[in-house]
Amino acid sequence: MTSQTSRKEPRARRPEPIPTFSTPEEEASFWDTHDVADYWDEFQPAKVRFAKNLSQGITIRLDPETLDLLRKTAHERGIGPTTLVRMWILEHLRVELRLAGATAFNCSQPQPVRVLPGPRSKYASILMVS
Repeated sequence: MTSQTSRKEPRARRPEPIPTFSTPEEEASFWDTHDVADYWDEFQPAKVRFAKNLSQGITIRLDPETLDLLRKTAHERGIGPTTLVRMWILEHLRVELRLAGATAFNCSQPQPVRVLPGPRSKYASILMVS
């Protein structure tokens, strides 16, 4: 008579909870040594917004040093240079519109235009105002 030894299947180890990280480097180090698949149940769906109607573009020319600085700045923020420039333009226009007393930034109807001299530029700023 042969004795059969029963082998138990190893129990799946439950991973430790995802810790709270102090720095991006600390988080990167954690994920370098852990498998995302082990933590799948802990993740939540993220809401994502996509820009709409960005169908028209403009071309601007920058000297190599400025373009390099733009790319480095965008990279530090984790976005592309085009996105960074778009954000800066929109922020600047909102400030300009507030200073001009405009009430609507994203308007679908044509608005009267006022031309104001730019305080730091030899060019005039054209603003939509109501």
